[in-house]
Amino acid sequence: MENQIEKNLNHLHDLLAEGKFIEAMETYLHDHVELREANGAAKVGKAYCVKFEEDFINNDLEEFIGYEVGNFAVNGNHSFYDAVMTLKLKDGSTMVSEQIVATEWKDGKIYKERYYHA
Repeated sequence: MENQIEKNLNHLHDLLAEGKFIEAMETYLHDHVELREANGAAKVGKAYCVKFEEDFINNDLEEFIGYEVGNFAVNGNHSFYDAVMTLKLKDGSTMVSEQIVATEWKDGKIYKERYYHA
């Protein structure tokens, strides 16, 4: 199980590094996924999460600058990694999000994921 999660995680990181957020979500989100930003309310369901991301890309994103992953670990059906995402927004600001991502996997897909930001 850990080897498959590691393989999926590497591919996920490759997609994110290329700015292919929707493809990554379509490929790796479980239909009943729960995504949570820090202490915010959970976004539930693959369709809802993909639509939310599409709206952000279409309405707010001017340019994808980069997504860099640092260390990651897999233990059982859980993975953890640190990353820095940099985006230029349509309002002219640059968003730099440093995060730790904690993920629970189910059936090779992201079932629950939480982002802790700095």
